[in-house]
Amino acid sequence: MKKIEAIIRPEKLNDVKIALSDLGVNGMTVSNVSGFGNQKGYTQIYRGQEIVTKLLVKIKLEVVVSSKKIDEVIEAIVKTSKTGEFGDGKIFVYDVVDSVRIRTGEHGEAAL
Repeated sequence: MKKIEAIIRPEKLNDVKIALSDLGVNGMTVSNVSGFGNQKGYTQIYRGQEIVTKLLVKIKLEVVVSSKKIDEVIEAIVKTSKTGEFGDGKIFVYDVVDSVRIRTGEHGEAAL
């Protein structure tokens, strides 16, 4: 099993959720996060003062999938969230040793 953490633009969340649902991914965790990378934030004017905002609002999507599905899930996330501009995000992949469904006690991929 693999855990995928994807940091994406907030406006791309619905497209990514639909694409993952079409692949049979039936569970995910979504968090509102702030951060910056190459984009380095942005500058805005507030009451005549220039304000530099260093942290940008992003969405962190976490999903655990079978190792067999990893490539198609990553491809779906990239395809649906890519704009070609700075700030499209990143994907991180981790090995998952085990998972347990608390309600039933199932282990491994059966718990997904």
